[in-house]
Amino acid sequence: MKRSGLITKKIGMTRLFDDNGVSHAVTVLSVGDCSVIANRTIDKNGYIANVLGMKEAKEKHTAKPQLIAAQKAGVKPYRKVVEFRVSEECIVPVGTSLSAGHFISGQLVDVAGTSKGKGFQGVMKRHNFAGLEASHGVLKAHRSHGSTGQREFPGKVFKGLKMAGQMGNKTVTVQNLKVFGLDEEDNLIFVEGAVPGANGTFVLITDAIKKEHSDLPIPTLIKEQGKIETVKEEAVDETEEKPVEEQAAEIETADEVQGE
Repeated sequence: MKRSGLITKKIGMTRLFDDNGVSHAVTVLSVGDCSVIANRTIDKNGYIANVLGMKEAKEKHTAKPQLIAAQKAGVKPYRKVVEFRVSEECIVPVGTSLSAGHFISGQLVDVAGTSKGKGFQGVMKRHNFAGLEASHGVLKAHRSHGSTGQREFPGKVFKGLKMAGQMGNKTVTVQNLKVFGLDEEDNLIFVEGAVPGANGTFVLITDAIKKEHSDLPIPTLIKEQGKIETVKEEAVDETEEKPVEEQAAEIETADEVQGE
């Protein structure tokens, strides 16, 4: 079983206390208006997935292909659109609004976000190099990375060698973070620990791939279900009262028949 993940927005970090009074550093993630805007099927696409969107966008700020796709699906265009591969029993109907109740307190999750960009950096900051000697004769190259090539053979610099370059601004996934708590009223998820990315950026959260889970809402928690259940309960109560009235009416009709 593979459930869908959620698109969230990183609000920032704070601390919360557990029942024993122990302080925990948590990251606050807002689910917001995350909802399902499309489904991928094996017959049409060759795989099964839920397409989620978050943060409604204006039409003038939306690319034409995305705008046409949203109009065909009958949904609003969103700024962030992500596909989550799921199993067949975890397909969520289009138009469903997702909430923080998709996860439960205490479960482990994987969180992916874009790390903060730090620009072009040298090897000492980017890769924790020690630098060259600080003695005489180094000729002001103390923070350089030193030699990068070999001799005539192979006569080149291999790809992936640790050198100076752009630092940060890449997708980073932190695994096995614990869901400390939920605020379903404000649609917030409190994840224990740090999450990659700056405040206000989009963050993807899914069930931990390396852990087994139980008692999770499948395919998801739909808020409207509670209203439907309460209506059904009221209908049952009404039906319980009706048989008593019907019995009284039957008794009266029986007495009339006997009197005749």
